[in-house]
Amino acid sequence: MEKKKILYISQEIAPFLPKSEISNTARKLPQVIQENGKEIRVFMPRFGVINERRHQLHEVIRLSGLNICIDDKDHPLIIKVASVSAARMQVYFIDNDEYFRRKFTLKNEKGEEFEDNDERSMFFCRGVLETVKKLGWQPDVIHCHGYMTGIMGLYIKEMYGKDPHFKETKVVYSLYNDGFSKDWDNRFSEKLKFEGFSDEVCNNFKETSFDNFTTQVLNYFDGINVSSEELSPELSKAVKGSTCHKLDFVEEEHFAKELSAFYDKVIEESALA
Repeated sequence: MEKKKILYISQEIAPFLPKSEISNTARKLPQVIQENGKEIRVFMPRFGVINERRHQLHEVIRLSGLNICIDDKDHPLIIKVASVSAARMQVYFIDNDEYFRRKFTLKNEKGEEFEDNDERSMFFCRGVLETVKKLGWQPDVIHCHGYMTGIMGLYIKEMYGKDPHFKETKVVYSLYNDGFSKDWDNRFSEKLKFEGFSDEVCNNFKETSFDNFTTQVLNYFDGINVSSEELSPELSKAVKGSTCHKLDFVEEEHFAKELSAFYDKVIEESALA
């Protein structure tokens, strides 16, 4: 039987960024799922704070060179790769000078969230999908970690789902006690409109608070995994309001069994629907 293919995308992965709940999970989960018999690919943004020399990043020329248009502006897509030798795992990095070369991740030196985080999220998610197409690799499941990956379900269900490469792809979202406190750009819905999303979809994102963003994006996922032991009341409410498959918090030692079975459930039950 052909191995199931799981694509992991995360806004942070250790050891390339400091250890955190998200970066630790996004580092360990792909490894145990691969060891459990599934095929994996892993992507994250190439934030400027990542030390390329220490982690031996190098550009993949054959995958780079595409331009991605965000808000009517072309942005060159650069793809880099590095290995996590202890896990026999490669990590692909989505890079662009304008969006990711600054020496910070999602906040500046004053701790203020960047004004263009919405565009950075759009570029990252689209960059992943375009690169996976170039690789000729068709994922059965895309598992998203961190709010920067939150619009991946929207892209798959409303745009890339029409592409034969992703027509069978299911999308799972891990929810952490992670969010943005400053509303995203109030033109976010206009930027989505420019991408080709319908007025109905765009209208749902006119309010750009984190609470509304989360409530809306959960409508486009096939599965939700609660990845923080205790979620905030707001996130818990959003999870309860969702009708997709759900998996409660899983301890690290049970990742392989629980998450692998969850992927199979999402794939099989969605196929029967």
